[in-house]
Amino acid sequence: MCGIVGFIGEEKIVYDIMSGLLTLQHRGQDSAGIVTFKDIFHTKKGLGLVNEVFNERHMERLAGKVGLGHVRYTTHGTGDILNAQPITTNYPFGISMVHNGNVTNFKKMNKALYQDYHVLPTSSNDLEILLYTFAAELKSKDLKNISVEDIFDAVKLTQQKIEGAYAVISVIANYGLLAFMDPNGIRPLILGKKVTKKGVVYGFASESITFDHLGYDIVRNLLPGEIIFIDNNNKVHSTIGFAKKQHFCSFEYIYFAREDSVFYNKNVAGRRVRMGNFIAKQIKDAGLKPDVVIDVPASGYFAASGLAEALEIPYHRGLVKSNYIGRSFIAPKQSERESIVKQKLNPIKKAINGKKIAVVDDSIVRGTTSKRIVQILRDAGAKEIYFVSAAPPVINPCVYGIDMSAKTELIASNLTTDEVCTFIGADALFYLKPDDLPKLFKELSVCTACFTGNYPTGNIEEMLQDIEDEKKQMRILF
Repeated sequence: MCGIVGFIGEEKIVYDIMSGLLTLQHRGQDSAGIVTFKDIFHTKKGLGLVNEVFNERHMERLAGKVGLGHVRYTTHGTGDILNAQPITTNYPFGISMVHNGNVTNFKKMNKALYQDYHVLPTSSNDLEILLYTFAAELKSKDLKNISVEDIFDAVKLTQQKIEGAYAVISVIANYGLLAFMDPNGIRPLILGKKVTKKGVVYGFASESITFDHLGYDIVRNLLPGEIIFIDNNNKVHSTIGFAKKQHFCSFEYIYFAREDSVFYNKNVAGRRVRMGNFIAKQIKDAGLKPDVVIDVPASGYFAASGLAEALEIPYHRGLVKSNYIGRSFIAPKQSERESIVKQKLNPIKKAINGKKIAVVDDSIVRGTTSKRIVQILRDAGAKEIYFVSAAPPVINPCVYGIDMSAKTELIASNLTTDEVCTFIGADALFYLKPDDLPKLFKELSVCTACFTGNYPTGNIEEMLQDIEDEKKQMRILF
């Protein structure tokens, strides 16, 4: 899962790209990159956070009125600079691209590109599969007279070949800005618009908060399989390419997106409050009465507030988070995740000592973070600890771009709820029930594969084996 932006419409568009990436920094901390186009592609990429990669000198060099930005969270390939996005090709002519998601038939398409088009990707980043498949389809057109219909047709053929989850933004040199979705609309992408004295500027971003900060009006979320092309005259062309039933990622609402984001008119914070409301009934039925509800900051806050409201007991801030430590879930190694938790959270002992605590986190994936949190609360004098997961038990790997892709790493896949409770050291453990998800998303069809095993795409056994093989290879190399 990554954060992507793309803008077209005014000179020095790089400043909107840069500001947009800052709003999406929570979606990826491994690398950042920007490309703009004016006569040629101007690119800057680097490892680390946005403010570490770019400075004013880069802003001056990245000229043009169209461009892309990306923050990376590594789930496929290595985290080195070679895999940083955007990626650009001159085959069959200038195309630069960013994406958010995961190509699940990577090996098959990698082989097909070489056999059919003699194209050999230069990195392990699955974006190259999307980029070169699209480029190969476009190459079959009349390159001197490329039309919008040609672009749409090339995308549709790409969507039919590429399996998995992907939201894509691309600059086609001297033509315009292209965006398209996977057939199931698993990953998010939003269209925004700003009217200035000089004209209209359009943008695409992973979350609505980007447009809130930049003063754009939100037009809408892109639909499953949708293709939008904005030409150099700022005319918007759109169509539905290859589309299937929607399966929007439920984990966007549970953890990944920022709480002030909105997807398909559903506020993330509001969904999290309702998750807490649902879990309150389980705690009541168990005959437990916490003295106080606290959250694991910051993604547990709204679910904790909803739980406290439904239980009619106080909510207090019991753990303080350092704002200078990154998100533990998206750290690439388990040792790094554990180190981050130790540094990131510190208890407010007065709020905890001698009390029965209901502590709410967004989810339990590997269990080690939860175990550490319980120990922090024990050391602060908690009388009893009821651990609450705002997500159902994660029992299946995600193959669509969230780093929980090996079943052996998923604690709920290998242990019962009681066994998980014992492992993390809590007095009681409560999960959101999988049956509650349809109630949370009545008007939106969501992907629940990590909770239910109902994968919307591809040959799941083959996908899981490919991912496990890659993880084994990464362990050998690093």
